[in-house]
Amino acid sequence: MDDIHNRVALVTGASRGIGHAAAIALGRAGCRVALGYHQSPEAAETAVQTIEQAGGTAFAVQADLAESRAIAAMVDTVEARLGEVEILVNNAGINPVYPLEEIDAERWAETLQVNLTGCFLLSQRVLPAMRRRGWGRLIMMSSVAAHIGGVIGPHYAASKAGQLGLMRSYARMLATEGITSNAIAPALIETDMIAHNDAITPDLIPVKRFGRVDEIADMVVHMARNAYMTGQTVNIDGGMYMS
Repeated sequence: MDDIHNRVALVTGASRGIGHAAAIALGRAGCRVALGYHQSPEAAETAVQTIEQAGGTAFAVQADLAESRAIAAMVDTVEARLGEVEILVNNAGINPVYPLEEIDAERWAETLQVNLTGCFLLSQRVLPAMRRRGWGRLIMMSSVAAHIGGVIGPHYAASKAGQLGLMRSYARMLATEGITSNAIAPALIETDMIAHNDAITPDLIPVKRFGRVDEIADMVVHMARNAYMTGQTVNIDGGMYMS
């Protein structure tokens, strides 16, 4: 397992939920962490303080991943503050729920722009430095919806399935360059999305409980450390999708 102490990690969507926990876990593992957020600076700063209080280095950076210029500017800021990104956790995403008949081209494009195109643009932005160094980690936060469709809708499921294709393509193309590319496909983790949806209950899950954010964050750290694992999707979903 590689030593990731002092590596520069960028985690998007780090103001809450899985991204928040992943950023803290990487900080505890010794990484210098940039926490990307869109609309919740106070929550992102809470994670920064947690990392710093444990002796780590972290800062929060705002960006709207629907905007290509904002993505580039975010990475520019990270490079200026911490150095070139060595571990990228593409966690940020949106999950708007609409009736099937109301999913039009605009709503489809909005979801794919943030969840998939933003992931692609951010990966493309940090890859030149990873290739130059001969070391890098791309980690995509997909979803069980990529496998089974899920309950949100085809726009969301397609965006998350697209992440898996993107991940595998990077893994195949970069396998000899010291760069790994993997994905995590969680389901029904105790986050704000679960808390505000009474229709989602533990009865939907074979293990009959919701997952915890730390159970996902632990795998993020494992993927960052493991140099032999690439092109893989790890399903952490309580048995919803068994492969």
